[in-house]
Amino acid sequence: MPQSTFPVETDAWLTTVDVTDRLADAVPDDLESGTVTAFVRHTTAGLLVQENESRLRGDLESFFRELVPDEGHAHDQLDGNADSHLRAALIGPDVTIPVEDGELALGTWQSVLFVECDGPRTRTVSVTTVGE
Repeated sequence: MPQSTFPVETDAWLTTVDVTDRLADAVPDDLESGTVTAFVRHTTAGLLVQENESRLRGDLESFFRELVPDEGHAHDQLDGNADSHLRAALIGPDVTIPVEDGELALGTWQSVLFVECDGPRTRTVSVTTVGE
């Protein structure tokens, strides 16, 4: 199973970054069909499939802020980022995308978004491809 990684740099505490092209670049040239799995190696970031539209991305960020308060969690006594862990737990650390004819088989409006919950930081996304 071919594996690779790529970095994601973020510039805010809670933000989204479109990583679709970087994920597509990780598909080996000889993979005609199979799957690509991307995995975030962090407990305060996640990946999701969603439309890459700036207002919707802002709505997602607002949604996560409203859903999980910034303060008032027991873990905050340790390092002050419990909200980041809770948001990332809701999002999940991975996505799996089918590959058809050597391309990511995403729907018309689907993109892969990296969600930073504890930035700004440089993160690592691990990519594993499996052929059929």
